[in-house]
Amino acid sequence: MQRADEPKRSSEFYRSLPKVDLHRHLEGSLRFSTLRELARSQALDLPPTAELRSMVQIQAGEPLTFENFLSKFSTLRLFYRSPEIITRITREAIADAAADNVRYLELRFTPVALSKAQGFSLAQVMDWVIDGTRNTQQEYGITTRLIASVNRHESPALAAQVSYLAAERIQAGIVGLDLAGNEADFPADPFVEIFKHARQNGLHITIHAGEWGRGENISQAICLFGADRIGHGIRILESPPAVELALRENTPLEVCITSNYQSGVIAPTESHPITRMASLGLNVTINSDDPGISQITLGDEYRFACEALNWSMSAVRDRVIAAAKSSFLLKAERQELVRDLDARFSEHLI
Repeated sequence: MQRADEPKRSSEFYRSLPKVDLHRHLEGSLRFSTLRELARSQALDLPPTAELRSMVQIQAGEPLTFENFLSKFSTLRLFYRSPEIITRITREAIADAAADNVRYLELRFTPVALSKAQGFSLAQVMDWVIDGTRNTQQEYGITTRLIASVNRHESPALAAQVSYLAAERIQAGIVGLDLAGNEADFPADPFVEIFKHARQNGLHITIHAGEWGRGENISQAICLFGADRIGHGIRILESPPAVELALRENTPLEVCITSNYQSGVIAPTESHPITRMASLGLNVTINSDDPGISQITLGDEYRFACEALNWSMSAVRDRVIAAAKSSFLLKAERQELVRDLDARFSEHLI
């Protein structure tokens, strides 16, 4: 993992690297400029710009806790007030990823949250996100698939509805089901059967586990939920049985470095565990989580890996290829993506 004497590189260099993002939340990708515009056009009674920014983005001096991080979504979800807005936010999230040279994006979204602002049906908001994705990926040359997400603090009945509707839309581009939310205070157990049925219905499964909760939650996600991938998973090192299981199954871990610091999982003074995880042979990938909230790009995450964690460019390339191989694409599509990334990365390894 450690790099040799490699030169300092510019932000433009990291932006130009071909990327794969397996873990990006639509609701955490809203542009602040769009948010302000929508606030004006919708006549929403919101505070001045500086205060508003602190309500939706992590600022210097804020408490680095999962409660503070999750609180940003409470404000963001006030803005999903029409089909046009939901479609626009989807388009812009994909366009922003494309501008960062993300070649393949899996964009997860929470239908229950998107439906609440104006009492839309779950089916409606899912179709609006699909509509926003369909043409945008072709326009910007970025292959995009969707993952429907449900939260632990919401009812299993709602999760079952989302799962059913997502399975009906596999051909339209929804390829997976995700369990997210407050892992520290809400158990995953009530959702096991729902996710088993989702898998039987053709959806891939990814579970937020080992982020704010115990490392043992990763074993639960793999063994009980049949998780294809683990969201975050950075507390896996606390559980040797989970490490052994993830190694045996080669389970991909969707690591989001900046988010892990901002949400308090990793202390500011600590080195991120992704390096040790990779050195043990765990199948780690690098992702953005909520670029709007964190004010980052995936290129920034690659730069952090190289400059703060001392990764070589070859190590970054290996993790990008690993992410492509872990995607929820069809086999032939995965293979084509790997070939494309391999060819594009060769220019950066000379």
